Amino acid sequence: MAGQNVMELTDGNFKSEVLDSQTPVLVDFWAEWCQPCKLLGRTIDELASEYQGRVKVGKVDIDRHKQAATDYKINAIPTVMIFKGGELKKKFVGLVPKGQIQDALKEIGG
Repeated sequence: MAGQNVMELTDGNFKSEVLDSQTPVLVDFWAEWCQPCKLLGRTIDELASEYQGRVKVGKVDIDRHKQAATDYKINAIPTVMIFKGGELKKKFVGLVPKGQIQDALKEIGG
């Protein structure tokens, strides 16, 4: 369940799309059954549109792609992570205000 500017991230493409990316990447770890994830999903879609061309935005369905969730020790959702140069730069757990994510993107040069 992703907006038009949000890519689906999978166990198969996580390395190429996130870790090997030349641009910053915002990753939303979520699940279909998670109500706070759905609420945050609207914010993620808005950010994807606002930062199009500057920041990649993707979503990982933790029920379908367990390896990425395991690798990054996701134990609560929603969890939003921002990567730059293949490194985790920021992590937010829970329903986070849009402005807080925007500040983090600004801070890392997104």
